[in-house]
Amino acid sequence: MNITQFVAILRARWWVVLAVLVVTVATAALASLYLIPPKYTATASVVVDVKPDPITGVLYPGSTAAAAIATQVDILKSERVARRVIRNLRLTESPAIRQSWLEATGGAGSIEQWLVEQFASSLEVVPSTQSNVIAVRFTSAEPAAAAQLANGFVRAYLETTLELRIDPARQYSGFFQTQVTEAREALERASARLSAFQRERGIIATDERMDIENARLNELSSQLVALQAVASESASRQAQARAGADRMQEVIANPLINNLKAELSRAEAHLQQLNERLGDAHPQVIEAKANIAQLRTRIDAETQRVLGGVAVTANINRAREAEVRASLEAQRARVLKLKEVRDEGAVLVRDLENAQRTYDQLLARFNQTAMESQNTQNNVHMLTEAVAPLKPSSPNVKLNVALAVFLGGMLALGTALLLELIDRRVRTFADIVTALDLPVIGVMPKPGAKRLLGRGKLNRMQQRVLGHQGGTPLLGKGA
Repeated sequence: MNITQFVAILRARWWVVLAVLVVTVATAALASLYLIPPKYTATASVVVDVKPDPITGVLYPGSTAAAAIATQVDILKSERVARRVIRNLRLTESPAIRQSWLEATGGAGSIEQWLVEQFASSLEVVPSTQSNVIAVRFTSAEPAAAAQLANGFVRAYLETTLELRIDPARQYSGFFQTQVTEAREALERASARLSAFQRERGIIATDERMDIENARLNELSSQLVALQAVASESASRQAQARAGADRMQEVIANPLINNLKAELSRAEAHLQQLNERLGDAHPQVIEAKANIAQLRTRIDAETQRVLGGVAVTANINRAREAEVRASLEAQRARVLKLKEVRDEGAVLVRDLENAQRTYDQLLARFNQTAMESQNTQNNVHMLTEAVAPLKPSSPNVKLNVALAVFLGGMLALGTALLLELIDRRVRTFADIVTALDLPVIGVMPKPGAKRLLGRGKLNRMQQRVLGHQGGTPLLGKGA
């Protein structure tokens, strides 16, 4: 089918097209004006504050503004908010609503659940794309009811968001309160164990006592090393004294022995002179020998005294070495014991520190949750309150008529084409050629038709519409 045939069909069945279009548009207009009940849409709006929470310091409820807005939209559409609206407005107590529920369900199910399902089709939550404002629209057959329910949803939503923040905080607060009590008792037990240990050991489990004892141990060790050197030297001098007393430094440096030796030398020289002059039996010689013997005795006695002093010194040094060694061993044992005690005390101190740290953390968390549970500030606020609309939001007569014109036109064209398929008629030259498979050789004007065109123009028109057969016009010039 070409455009010429299509236009011919429309011209032939124009009355059908017009009738279908008029009926469609009239039906849509009448239905919009009189048959479809009007509905009213009331709009309230809320603004979401996505700043960090003043107590926790984090964004609520998500980590980004987009997530926060999406979460708030889901909360607004949730069944929990719808049920709160029903409870706040006492809709289940309304006789009209109960009657509608009985008519719709026959009393089956819950009236509250039925209302929740009805709200789902009437509620529209639209977040703004450029801000944190969320529009809450509710559609109802009555303007006042639409405004009341829109505001009811906003108020229920505000209460729900506050409840979602406070209820978990209250639960956590109770939990942390129990944990804080247990942590305090554990801290007290750890402190009591440490105190009992310190009283039992008679020390304070700190590093100060350990430092003192280590310093004492180091001092005794140094003293022992020094006394060992002194004792070794004393023992060497004592051994030297046994081998040869005359070669000892103490004997050589002793002034009394030196004086006695000098006096002995003079006496011996005097004796030699007396022997040469008087003889051995002379009383002076005998007296000189006795004097020499006395001097030798005194030298030996003084030498033995000096040697005795060396032995005594060696013994004293050995005794001091033994005493310091014993003190060193006792101090070493004391330090080892103190280390053991310190290790035991360190365990108790760590237990006490861990208990204190756990208690401090739980106490801080408990204080935070306690503040959150008492926080009545919300992060969402009502921006505009819904008012009863003056004009219905549906039906939209202009929009319905425009759609009816479009759909009626499509339906009218379809009806005309359908009727043409049912009752096929010849309306153009192409229809004759298609139906009979024969060329058109002439055209007869309608009876009484006026010749508006000249003969030459008519022939040219016929040639254009009738076509050619083998390159020869189907109509001659005299046709």
